Amino acid sequence: MIFSDIPYERPDYAQVFSQLDALTARLEKASSAGEQAAIYKEVETLLGHVSTQATLCSIRNSVDTRDEFYEKEQAYHDEQAPLLEDKLQAFHKALVASPYRAGLEQELGSLLFKNLELELESFSPEIIPLMQEENKLTTEYQKLYASARVPFMGKTVTIAQLGPYKESTDRATRRAALEAEGGFFDQHREEFDRIFDKLVKNRTQQAKALGFESFVELGARRRGRNCYTPQESAAFRDAVVADLVPLTVKLKQRQAKRIGVGDFKFHDNALKFKDGSATPQGTPEEIMAAGQKMYEELSPETAAFIHMMFDNDLFDVLAKEGKAPGGYCTSLEDYGTPFIFSNFNGTSGDVDVLTHEAGHAFADYIANETVSIRALRCPTMEGAETHSMSMEFLTAPWHHLFFGDLTDKYELSHAEDALLFIPYGCLVDHFQEEIYRHPEYTPEERNQAWLRLEKRYRPYIDFDGLPFYARGAGWQRQLHIYLYPFYYIDYCMAQVMSLQFFALSLEDRAAAWQKYMDLVRLGGTKTFIDLAHAVELRSPLDAGCVKDVCTATFQWTEEHLTE
Repeated sequence: MIFSDIPYERPDYAQVFSQLDALTARLEKASSAGEQAAIYKEVETLLGHVSTQATLCSIRNSVDTRDEFYEKEQAYHDEQAPLLEDKLQAFHKALVASPYRAGLEQELGSLLFKNLELELESFSPEIIPLMQEENKLTTEYQKLYASARVPFMGKTVTIAQLGPYKESTDRATRRAALEAEGGFFDQHREEFDRIFDKLVKNRTQQAKALGFESFVELGARRRGRNCYTPQESAAFRDAVVADLVPLTVKLKQRQAKRIGVGDFKFHDNALKFKDGSATPQGTPEEIMAAGQKMYEELSPETAAFIHMMFDNDLFDVLAKEGKAPGGYCTSLEDYGTPFIFSNFNGTSGDVDVLTHEAGHAFADYIANETVSIRALRCPTMEGAETHSMSMEFLTAPWHHLFFGDLTDKYELSHAEDALLFIPYGCLVDHFQEEIYRHPEYTPEERNQAWLRLEKRYRPYIDFDGLPFYARGAGWQRQLHIYLYPFYYIDYCMAQVMSLQFFALSLEDRAAAWQKYMDLVRLGGTKTFIDLAHAVELRSPLDAGCVKDVCTATFQWTEEHLTE
């Protein structure tokens, strides 16, 4: 069904709760594992209906945050979601305590139960009011961010539309674009600080109520971290600092020389080549058409997938007023289809959307066919981001469709950016750990923590007195910090995985693609570490992995320098 024709109907949560109560009662009275497994699948179907309508509302709310109808509907879902979790907890408690659990694990998978136990540790009815408040605060942040109307060079633009100016070959323009962006955040400084301050205190209260030392431990459980601990995340960050950060300093020294500046500043950060960064050659419509051709030729599976996406208009990618920031892929369960949201702005990021978000969407499409248990179709987010980040590299033979004679530039900067991203992502993760270990921090102390960690992970950065950034508030642009706490180290680990696919694709493209298909067909039936090992790749948490993988990519960039 074409996306615009999909009907939205507000779920009757009271009726859903009543159905869940009845299903829980049936589960407790069931006399076999088979009977209980069948009831579990009924619950999955019921939740799929609710999820479809909630997701439909969320998409339409993010496409236009000014739409009053979907704004009110989003508020309704924000209010009801914790109540739904309460009802689900009763069902899940009965499931994990089942006398037939051994048989259930055979039929539904033992990982499902491990994940459910993490969820049960992360919730209690007493925190429902806090969860409802948290939902309202995150929606408020998203709406505030989306409200940005930035005066710049005689026009008014959104934050996303400033992107090309940050890559201008004119140094003054690059700095002016960052000053204009910073001006919006400075203008709303009190609001951004207030929202985050409330979120930190709220999440800390939730953690304490559940018996955790801090939100760090609760946040890890809510991210479904089922195979490593916050301590192991910290060890991964340490490996990045020791083995990758020195290489990124060399990358930035090389970039400074390439663009002809002797005093590299933050406003030079986005310009990769003196005559301009590689940008897509064509209109948004032409870029989308090139994307369709790319997936038609990549494999029979991707051809079927991309036809489904285009036939049903499952994209909204142009930046426009009132649209929420960022990009995402989500799923409409009742229809078995993904949906891709983004903000095209004329930079190489537009192409990255067609590879990254479509990587998520393709994995979802395949898992719908290969994994019968809905809860195990998507892995934890390190695995899901491996799907998307690896697709960025596996589509390399078609990059010329977007970049023409700028393809070599794009591929060099893309590999460089992959390496540069990992320390930034670790910075975001470390910052959040610091903040939630110290919920008493003032806004100024939070900003100082960010600046201190910048020196650890991006020692080449010089903000040169830029408003907003120089005072250490640049983290407020990173919506994950507000909306999805501790969802960021996932990208870093996934990037290390993607670089392994990159290296393999350079040796044997067919073998790399087959390994990728093997991975996506597994969905979320294994933990992240086990998924990596199942397709004979190294986990980023394996000793020496970060050093070996990132050094190999750095050497590739050395061999493929272009002016």
